[in-house]
Amino acid sequence: MMLADSLQRLINETELNVSADHQAQLIKLVELLNKWNKAYNLTSVRDPQDMLIKHIMDSLAVSPMLDGKCFIDVGTGPGLPGLPLAIMNPDKQFYLLDSLGKRITFIKQVIFDLGLTNVTPIKSRVEEFQPDDHRWPEQGFDGVLSRAFASLDDMLQWCHHLPNTEGKFYALKGTIPQDELTRLPQGLALDKVHQLTIPQLEGERHLVIVKQTKG
Repeated sequence: MMLADSLQRLINETELNVSADHQAQLIKLVELLNKWNKAYNLTSVRDPQDMLIKHIMDSLAVSPMLDGKCFIDVGTGPGLPGLPLAIMNPDKQFYLLDSLGKRITFIKQVIFDLGLTNVTPIKSRVEEFQPDDHRWPEQGFDGVLSRAFASLDDMLQWCHHLPNTEGKFYALKGTIPQDELTRLPQGLALDKVHQLTIPQLEGERHLVIVKQTKG
């Protein structure tokens, strides 16, 4: 089956509204990922059809829950979930951070080939990155995203300096990390847990949103 047909069928199983132009960009992203993966080993998922499910749809499922205009995707790997979310949300800005140069090089190529104007790649370790110059939001980010990056404990510890005062942490997880949620650091509290339904994806998927508390 053609990738375009497969993507349309997957989208039809959700409540997502994805325009034809955005679908074409998502297909191009998968084609680029498949091409680059053969040389640079960017993902363990080898089949483009599986990439649609495990990377594209899994990333897009978070889109309706994003609150704000400016997001940083930490440990983005080959741009997941940041690139699909940027395609879906051209009115929002996405900063994609990873420490490996080959991943950032790939993201830059995708930005060029897809003509994306709302994506900024950052090569850095997250704990060393300081959003303190003119290229980054002066007050911090509305949301900190992570997918398959680290434990919730580590994410909150390493990324504590990234959100603005109203910013939230968005962690894409399999099962709900109940133990970690019982020991959230002071100043943080669970906002919501969304159960995600990803068409044709086996296993549980959840979005854990953590908010900052006052005082």
